[in-house]
Amino acid sequence: MPTIHVVGLGPGDLDSLPVSTYRLLQSGMPVYLRTAVHPVVPQLRELGVKFESFDAFYESESTFEHVYRSIAKALTEAAQRRGEVLYAVPGHPLMAEQSVQNLLADAHVEVKIGPGQSFLDPVCTALSLDPINGLVLLDGTSLRAAQLAPDIPTLVAQVFGRAVATEVKLTLMDVYPDEHLVTVVRAAGVTGQERILEVPLYQLDHLDWLDHLTTLYVPPCEAALARDPVMLAELVARLRAPGGCPWDRKQTHQSLRPYVIEEAYEVAHAIDEGDDQALADELGDLFLQVLLHAQIGSEEGLFTLGDVYERLGNKLIRRHPHVFGEEKARTVEEAQAIWSAQKQTEGGEELGAEASWLAGLRWGRPAAQVAMDLQERAAKLGFDWPDLTGVVTKLREELTEFEDAQREGEGRMSEELGDILFTVVNLARWLSLDPEQVLAATNQKFVRRFNYVVERAVNDMDKSDITHLERLERYWQEAKIATESDF
Repeated sequence: MPTIHVVGLGPGDLDSLPVSTYRLLQSGMPVYLRTAVHPVVPQLRELGVKFESFDAFYESESTFEHVYRSIAKALTEAAQRRGEVLYAVPGHPLMAEQSVQNLLADAHVEVKIGPGQSFLDPVCTALSLDPINGLVLLDGTSLRAAQLAPDIPTLVAQVFGRAVATEVKLTLMDVYPDEHLVTVVRAAGVTGQERILEVPLYQLDHLDWLDHLTTLYVPPCEAALARDPVMLAELVARLRAPGGCPWDRKQTHQSLRPYVIEEAYEVAHAIDEGDDQALADELGDLFLQVLLHAQIGSEEGLFTLGDVYERLGNKLIRRHPHVFGEEKARTVEEAQAIWSAQKQTEGGEELGAEASWLAGLRWGRPAAQVAMDLQERAAKLGFDWPDLTGVVTKLREELTEFEDAQREGEGRMSEELGDILFTVVNLARWLSLDPEQVLAATNQKFVRRFNYVVERAVNDMDKSDITHLERLERYWQEAKIATESDF
C-alpha cells in the first residue's frame, strides 16, 4: 500500500528539530511541506533538503477546510504515484494538523506518524504556564463561543493573521469583556524571533505582525463567568441549596407557573416597545424560569438542564430535515409545511391517538385562547348551545352558584369563578370575538379613563367638599365621556 510518513518540523529553528526527523528529510524520499513559511525552512535549504510545499492551496481555496482537504488529496495521489513520500508539518504531526487527520481517515494509503515537538512546550515556557493546573487548547480557525471556559486558562492556536484574529476577537468578545487583557505570543522559543505582547482583547486584530507562528493566551476572567450558561445554572443551584434563598428553595413547578407566563408577556411587551435593552433583560428573566424548573426537575430526579438542551437540540434537527437532512425547502411556505408535517407526526405519537378530539391542541397559550379552542372542538362534536340565549342563561346560573359558594369558603369560590370565566369565553365565541383582544382593549380603556381620574383628582384635591369616593365616581363618569371622544 502507498505510504505517507508524517513528521514534525518543531516550533522554530533547527535546534528544536528532532534528529530522526532530520534523518528522514535526508533519506531521499520525496518531501512535501504543508507550508514553507516556517523558521526552520531556510536552514533546511542551506542543508540541501529538496521539497515541494502546498502554500499555493492557501491562496486558491476559499476555506481552511478546503485547504486541508486538498492537501490530503494531493499527498495521497503523490504516494500512489511514488509509493512512499514524506510529509513535514510545523510542530508535531498530531497537534492542530487537520490535513494529517484527513490522511488518517483515508483507507487508500498507510500513514506512519513520526516525531516532532509541538508549539505547546515553548509557548507554556514563554508564559511560565503549567498546563497541569488546567488548560484549554483551541483552534483559532474554527473557534466557537460554546468551546470557551472563562474560568480556565485558554490557548488559541493558529491565529494566522489579522483576518483570523478578527474572527477570534469577535468570538471571544461574546464571552469576555472587550477590555480583557490577552497575551499574543509569536514564534515562541525561536531565537531572535520570539515576540510577546499583552493587549486588550478589542485590539487583537490591530497588530500587523500576526502570522502562522502566533498563539493567543486568554487568562481566566471572573467577569466573563456571568456570560457562561453553565455558571448561571450553578448560581441557580446555589439559590436552591441548603443555606440558599428561602424564597427560591420554597418554589415548585406549580408555584412558578405564573412567573413563566408573566415573564413571557414581559418579553412580548419589550418586543412591542422596540426596546432592545429591555428585551435582553426580559429574556434573561425568562431564561431564569427555565433554569429554575430544570433545577427542580434535577432535584426530584426527573430531568436535568442537559435533558432540556438535548430535547430541544433533537427537536430542532428533527423538524428541520431541509437543513440537517436530505429534504429541500426553497421557500418559507415549504419550510413551514415540513415543520408542520413533522410536528403532526410527533403529536400523534405523544397523544397515542391521531383521531382524538384533543389532537394538535396547543396548550402553551393564554388560558382564554385554550378555552376558546376547547369549546370550538366540543361544538364540532355537537356539544354546544342551540343559540346565544343558552350561553347567557348559563352565565346567570354560574353567577348564582358563585354567590352560593361565597358561604362555603375560598376553595369553592375559586372553582365557581373559573366556571364563570369559562362561560364568558364561550359567550365571546358565540359573538365571534377573541376574548384576549376584547380584554386587552378593555385594559387599555381602563387605563385611559383612570389616567383622567387621577389627573382630575390631583387638580381638584383641595377644591371639593364632597367625599373622596363620590369625587372619584364623578371623575370616572366624566372620563367615560371625555376619553372615548378622543378615540
